[in-house]
Amino acid sequence: MLYSYKGKYPDIANSAYIADYVTITGDVKIGEESSVWFNTAIRGDVAPTVIGNRVNIQDNSVLHQSKKNPLILEDDVTIGHMVILHSAIIRKNSLIGMGSKILDRAEIGEEAFIGAGSLVPPGKVIPPRTLAFGSPAKVIRELTEEDLDEMHRIQQSYVEKAKYYKENTPHLE
Repeated sequence: MLYSYKGKYPDIANSAYIADYVTITGDVKIGEESSVWFNTAIRGDVAPTVIGNRVNIQDNSVLHQSKKNPLILEDDVTIGHMVILHSAIIRKNSLIGMGSKILDRAEIGEEAFIGAGSLVPPGKVIPPRTLAFGSPAKVIRELTEEDLDEMHRIQQSYVEKAKYYKENTPHLE
């Protein structure tokens, strides 16, 4: 379901895939070949949410913001199942593990990996190309080329999955 909010309506690229039972409201922009999976809520009713190209937001995630603090996901980002993102910045090629929470003004560096179930508190900066894990999240180590290859494989698999679903799955009307 798409809803306008105070004159703002979601702007979703034609090549994006939005699964059934997703709710998107207000000032939300979703880029080319991105995908939003089942039972996710993206509310743009406080500040903008900007989602880049080839981003995948997996099932049961919640994206929102606080006043004057947009939520920004750059290109080629993977957001795992049941993630909560609130007014954060997720730099390109990053992966946010399942069940993680990334809070206001936190910034996840380019090609960073946040381990499943982690909490990145308000204002925390996770450096590029690092693995951070825990509650609160702490940097564990630098990522290897194998880690980066696996993150890229996951991201690409969602681009391919989204194309398949978009072309082959009828939607509820």
